[in-house]
Amino acid sequence: MIIEKHNIENPLISVVIPIYKEEKILESTLVRYTNDIRKKYNIELIVSDGGSKDKSVKIAEKYADKIFIHTEQRRQTIPEGRNKGAELAKGKVIVFINGDTYPENVDTFFDFITKWINDCSYCGKYPALATRVFVPENDVRLSDKIFYNFFNHYVAFLNIIGIGMGRGECQIVTKEIFEKVGGYNATLPAGEDFDLFRRIAKIAKTQYVSQITVIESPRRFRKIGYLKVLYNWTINGLSVMLSGKAKDKEWEAIR
Repeated sequence: MIIEKHNIENPLISVVIPIYKEEKILESTLVRYTNDIRKKYNIELIVSDGGSKDKSVKIAEKYADKIFIHTEQRRQTIPEGRNKGAELAKGKVIVFINGDTYPENVDTFFDFITKWINDCSYCGKYPALATRVFVPENDVRLSDKIFYNFFNHYVAFLNIIGIGMGRGECQIVTKEIFEKVGGYNATLPAGEDFDLFRRIAKIAKTQYVSQITVIESPRRFRKIGYLKVLYNWTINGLSVMLSGKAKDKEWEAIR
């Protein structure tokens, strides 16, 4: 099911936000994409809902230009939700950013992306970008600083050596390269973010950029702990790399 609130002609950037039962946090995320910001950077805002039974879609209708709603009885995978949003995207570049994640500075974020798009030599050389990820300043713990410092450098390293890596919290790709590799592997319940950049890295260069930061909710780490999350990421990543399949059958939603 598709709801089209506004038809943005020839947008430069399509922001695709996959959600599932995000009524607690969604409005505080979407409100950051103000009309002024969207007009300034020629942005269309797309929300892809995985079949929420709460107020998520109602909240999305207040802000999004387009909404895809999963209506099948089966559980939708995260990559499938991103792909459905991408199908509605008309922008030259697609910014995939999670429903619990937002740019640290929205103006700086889209200004950087716009300059990257307009520099054809740079955009053509690096058609996929991974960003720095952190947690809200008012909720930072020592464990957060240690983890994020390590993992951001790890993501940068994998891109430098040509393996390709970008956390699913925010991945910026040209629509051309996204379609060329066939989008996300919709069959993967986990590890789909690593898989996308790994496949892109086989035919083009991917890059980690520290100039822009996105802020994610630390709710998964708070509930499960860093060690368990890292273990799950590692096992799923290795499984995707070696067999093309994720170890987990379903990625647990933390709300």
